[in-house]
Amino acid sequence: MKLGGTYTSGTGTIDRPAQRDPQKQDPMHPTLTDTTAPANSGVIESRQNRTREMQLIPEALARAHMQQRLQEAESERRAQRLAAARRMQRRAERASLRARRALAMAVMQ
Repeated sequence: MKLGGTYTSGTGTIDRPAQRDPQKQDPMHPTLTDTTAPANSGVIESRQNRTREMQLIPEALARAHMQQRLQEAESERRAQRLAAARRMQRRAERASLRARRALAMAVMQ
């Protein structure tokens, strides 16, 4: 595969993966066995890695967004459980007061 006048180390990119089948390869481009790795293959590989990283950025952003939404949902559930627990506590306190009053009225008679 040709990139900027030099051949890559055969790793390919996400858009153009390296072809392993010799029958599917372009006869105009030599295979790995035909040429040696160029002296600046590290630079080309670095560019390809950056290209892959750039293509994976939306996926990483979506993953971070979903993680944030899951945390918000869990926080909302905790808040709802706390509010329900407080309502139940107030209801229990009122029932306790009614029971005390009823007992006091029964004792007084």
